[in-house]
Amino acid sequence: MDKNRAKKILVDALIYVFLIVFTLVVIYPILNVISISLRPADKLLSTSLRIVPENASLNSYVQLFTRTPFLRWLLNSTLISAVVMLTGVTLASTAGYALSRFRFLGKKAVMIGILITQMFPATMLLLPLYIMLIKLHLLNSYLGVIIIYTSTALPFCVWQMKGYYDTIPVSLEEAAMIDGCNQFQAFYKVVFPLALPALVITALFSFMSAWAEYVVAAQVLQEPELYTLAIGLKQFESSMATEWGLYAAGSLIVSIPAVLLFLFLSRYLISGLTLGSVKG
Repeated sequence: MDKNRAKKILVDALIYVFLIVFTLVVIYPILNVISISLRPADKLLSTSLRIVPENASLNSYVQLFTRTPFLRWLLNSTLISAVVMLTGVTLASTAGYALSRFRFLGKKAVMIGILITQMFPATMLLLPLYIMLIKLHLLNSYLGVIIIYTSTALPFCVWQMKGYYDTIPVSLEEAAMIDGCNQFQAFYKVVFPLALPALVITALFSFMSAWAEYVVAAQVLQEPELYTLAIGLKQFESSMATEWGLYAAGSLIVSIPAVLLFLFLSRYLISGLTLGSVKG
């Protein structure tokens, strides 16, 4: 065996070892949460290294759905996240297109303003937004948190949509308009399908910005029937004791919709990257 081949085998082996170790490091916390959710009592720590503990039980999951308003929290989070996602995709796709294709007074100021807003986290803007919601009588309402989530997610979404539209040749729209399309039809039938990868990123970012958010929701939503999953799971923690079994079971279930959405949209992301703009 020559030296080059031996060196390549060694490099490949080191890469695989690194990937395996890294994967185990990432998976271990998830397996630990699964183990906690299956323990018969609310035990956080255990001397056993078994993933499936002795006397494993699904009692925590049963109690989660029967003894707590978890389904209500799930419905609230789903509704809020879905509206934020749809609103984010709609506004970002049109605003990004306008910034990419049209010239108008104040365009540069708008783009600078979008960049500046990215310098401030949502928590820093919470106080002025909270005051605005009070004056608009939207405190303690779905619409209030939807407005905050959408407004904080939009700057990034608009900027990345604008950047993606810039990569699509204007000649494609001009050809469509020569064939009889107006500006909106050229956008909807030609540009919009080609921007599918950016739209997927926008949808994912908008959804995730609302799905598991806690700080804003905890300040705006005060009625128990309006609680989202993040606030609801916090109710399992108290100053005297924490229901770790319910906490772990709820955390696992909360992660499922986000993973399913990513798997579903990733298919469109890949297909969008392979789309051609010229017919054969």
